[in-house]
Amino acid sequence: MGWIVLGIVILLVIWLVFTYNGLIAARNRTQEAWSEIDVELKRRHDLIPNLVNTVQGYMGHERGTLEAVTNARAGAVAAGATGDPAKIGQAENVLSQSLRSLFAVSENYPDLKAISAFTNLQENLTATEDKLEFSRRFYNGNVRDYNIKLQVLPTSLIAGVLGFKPFGFFQADDADRAVPQVSFGNMPSPGSSSSSGLPPAAGQGGPPAPGTAGPPPQG
Repeated sequence: MGWIVLGIVILLVIWLVFTYNGLIAARNRTQEAWSEIDVELKRRHDLIPNLVNTVQGYMGHERGTLEAVTNARAGAVAAGATGDPAKIGQAENVLSQSLRSLFAVSENYPDLKAISAFTNLQENLTATEDKLEFSRRFYNGNVRDYNIKLQVLPTSLIAGVLGFKPFGFFQADDADRAVPQVSFGNMPSPGSSSSSGLPPAAGQGGPPAPGTAGPPPQG
């Protein structure tokens, strides 16, 4: 009888070790996936001040649009500091909408087409958005798998005791998944205007853009 009890205890210990290690691996994969999102968000935030400074000389009469982009970026950076995927996703949606408006308005300023800095920034933002979408899908897939592990029996009986909590999904509105594309019209450019007082671009005297936070908290 003692050997049977000992055998059961050994099996339970082995199962506990394998379960714990599996949860650790799944959690680490999820945190690593989040770090990829963090990198792309920081890159996106760093590109926007340069974009605003590039276009403001040609779009001086669109101060409201430019300020909307600047404010949306500030909101996204602040949301990133919380590490909460829900808040970050909402703020990034607002930023995407403001960028879409900016690129739509830029159709009225064909002289921007000849500015390589503008086209390069637009291409970089497009590439960043593509990478961000891939990273988002990868992260959400890992979150799904990890959260399922926490919910199924018998793992669910010990996951909470061992300190494992679910991660939140990084959501985005479907309308914000597409990157705004610039299509230049034939309206005459209003010409250059004075500085609008918006944040300077990187390398032009302004402070470097802060990055987002590390892996989001569980729970």
